[in-house]
Amino acid sequence: MRDTRAGVERSSTRRWLVPAVAVTLGGLALLSLHTQLHAFRYRQVAAAVRGLSARSLLIAGVLTLAAYAILPAYDALALRYVGRPLGWRRTAFTSLVAYGFSQTIGLAALASASIRYRFWTAWGLSAVEVAEGVAFTTVTLWLGVATVGGVACLVGSVPITGLVPTSAAVLRSLGVVLLAIPIAYFVWNVRARREVSIGGWRLSAPGPRLAALQILTAAVDWLLASLVLYALLAPFGVGFGTLVQVFVFGQVLGLASHVPGGLGVFESVVLLTLRPIAPPEAVLPALIAYRAIYYLIPFAMAAVGLAVYELTKRRSSVASVVRIAGGWVPGTIPYFLSLTTFAAGVLLMFSGATPGIHARLRWLDAFFPLAVIEVSHFAASLAGMILILLANGIRRRLDVAYHLTVVALAVGIVGSLLKGADYEEAIALTVVLGAFLPARRHFFRPAALTSEPFTPGWIAAVALVLAGTVWLGVFSYGHVVFSQRLLWHFATVADAARFVRAMAGTSAVVIAFGVARLLRPAPARSEPPAAADLERARAVARRCPDVRAHLALLGDKSLLFSESGNSFIMYGISGRSWVALGDPLGPESEHAELVWAFRELALRQGGWPVFYQITRELLPLCIDLGLTMLKLGEEAHVPLATFSLDGGSRRGLRRTLHDVERSGTTFEIVAPERVPALLPALEAVSDAWLAAKRTREKGFSLGFFDAEYLRNTPIALAWRGGEIVAFANVWTSEAKHTASVDLMRFSEQAPRGVMDYLFVKLMLWARDEGYREFDLGMAPLSGFERRALAPAWQRLGALVYRHGEHFYHFRGLRQYKEKFDPEWEPRYLATPGGLAIPRILANVTGLVSGGLVGVVRK
Repeated sequence: MRDTRAGVERSSTRRWLVPAVAVTLGGLALLSLHTQLHAFRYRQVAAAVRGLSARSLLIAGVLTLAAYAILPAYDALALRYVGRPLGWRRTAFTSLVAYGFSQTIGLAALASASIRYRFWTAWGLSAVEVAEGVAFTTVTLWLGVATVGGVACLVGSVPITGLVPTSAAVLRSLGVVLLAIPIAYFVWNVRARREVSIGGWRLSAPGPRLAALQILTAAVDWLLASLVLYALLAPFGVGFGTLVQVFVFGQVLGLASHVPGGLGVFESVVLLTLRPIAPPEAVLPALIAYRAIYYLIPFAMAAVGLAVYELTKRRSSVASVVRIAGGWVPGTIPYFLSLTTFAAGVLLMFSGATPGIHARLRWLDAFFPLAVIEVSHFAASLAGMILILLANGIRRRLDVAYHLTVVALAVGIVGSLLKGADYEEAIALTVVLGAFLPARRHFFRPAALTSEPFTPGWIAAVALVLAGTVWLGVFSYGHVVFSQRLLWHFATVADAARFVRAMAGTSAVVIAFGVARLLRPAPARSEPPAAADLERARAVARRCPDVRAHLALLGDKSLLFSESGNSFIMYGISGRSWVALGDPLGPESEHAELVWAFRELALRQGGWPVFYQITRELLPLCIDLGLTMLKLGEEAHVPLATFSLDGGSRRGLRRTLHDVERSGTTFEIVAPERVPALLPALEAVSDAWLAAKRTREKGFSLGFFDAEYLRNTPIALAWRGGEIVAFANVWTSEAKHTASVDLMRFSEQAPRGVMDYLFVKLMLWARDEGYREFDLGMAPLSGFERRALAPAWQRLGALVYRHGEHFYHFRGLRQYKEKFDPEWEPRYLATPGGLAIPRILANVTGLVSGGLVGVVRK
């Protein structure tokens, strides 16, 4: 327990480290910008941006097109490396959308990797191949940094010595070291074997041709990206070699800071290092234009391209519509709307921190009282902060977040028009509101806003927005003396006073929200179920059509109940994997909230939410959670209405039944109240069975011999010579939908065929009792596709199913169950994707087998 707690603490520390670094570096960047720009005014900078020459802007736009045209080469090389080329259209589209999002919002490893994962897996790549491809593009990117940065340090001037005190000789030495990286990489590919082993990991060298293309592609990409900024700064006397050196240095610091898009960090580096060459009043407008041309416009085009793609796909065949609408669209909409909600909040916050257009303010003053303008400005800023906080709830599909967001957007639209006639801002908010209104069905969770966890990254983003808003206000009104009197100063042209009041209001909103979260009840932790919990689970099991609910009564799994107590999820923890067993149990109307609550519980503790042996009915919910589906096998269900021993196909079962009965064996089902007196005899049979099989008790998804557990259900008995020679505990429910067995064990005195005998007798009994079907359990890896285009997991499963008889009777188990003519239903594992899958599979195996010893032994 101590090791588990220490592991959670280490995981929590790692989760907070990167956001803390991002906030720290972002704050330092804003402080640096304030120091460099304190002598300038907001209106001066705005006028300078409008004063940029049309020629420079046009050249920068053309170079941006060229820079983005080279980006698909990253993906093309990565797909060639993993041996899964997709064609230039799919490759280019995926690459441009991925980079359009990742370069603007930052979090490249998350944003671009997730977009590639969505598209590439839909087009046939496995999770491992996607991970290899993403790693390849990352290596390519940094090869470009080393190549271009090294050349720039050798041939450029030395402006970064003003930022990092060093000599020109040291800078040249750094250039040599940087160039040595791509050279060494290329030489390694020329001389290395196709596969090398490093620290237990087997790495495939791409070969000299691919390595050369990697270095060339990345170098051209970085040069073109720096040329975009050079086109805007060239009129001010900045040399290209100097700019490339500064550009690479600033971009690397921006990437290392984890601030979205390196915003503020990159600008601080460029302003500080170019100060001896070009004045800040010339550099800052160029940087603002660069952000718009190279980042914001491609981001908008990527968003539009993604939307057009989805709309186009909806016109395709019914099968494609079902697949895309059921997989990509529902899972993407809340995340996209969460992003736009956050952006809308930032827009309102930044707008409230900058001066209004005085001509528009005087026009409003002619029609409305001053109080309307003041209240509208204050309300719009509060709406902005509320939207930023609500974005987390939108991402988590909360219904209350949806309704409040619609209200906040409406307030923002009205406030934008009445605080300064900002119709451009109102139009942007109206577009966001228009995207929200038809998406109501995607927000169905009734949870409270304060009950949902805020990730460290999300808290860091809110902190950076607040810090950026304060900086923007201070920069805009640097000539104003801030004092308490500003709070009570009201006039038509009194932007600084409105900014101070807005910041006071938004700060109060953040503090109130934080206090509400601190006062909420502590989140539940994983603990063994108490007696009261087991009693509630027993009540649910009696009513639930899914008889697997009886597994909760083993007491080896934690239980997460719904608010009503009528439903629960049973789960176990192994390593970082929080593994829920099967679908939620109880009324279907409570399933969605339980699934989300389980996910949040796992994430709060730094775990991976995993759903094991789920049905196809739960797949849409798991897709909404962003999980990857792996087919585990198929479960056999015998329809009891048509089950009988008549006909030629049942000849073998009739013979077995006859032979067992001729041996003097009789069948009986005893009620739960008679079970305690039989427990010693049952335990003797169980111990003999375990010894004969040379195995040990399992757990989690399989029952084990436990006296308290067996008292809860009827027991089917096979008697011979006055002794119990075989038994099975019978899962039943008041719904009389499904009957099944868990433990089925027999002694050496049992006649041959006793298992078939018990199954047949139980099915006939269940049919006569009015049950609809009999569950024979799962056949692992059965029903897997063998086609060449099937996912890699299914191809591997099909291979093991065909050739794994030496280790486990996969085919024999299915063939045994086939004699009862069952209907087969697929069962799945829903898990976080990527490189975590092997660890999760090992954790699940450990849970079922009772730990590492159980995995190694039978």
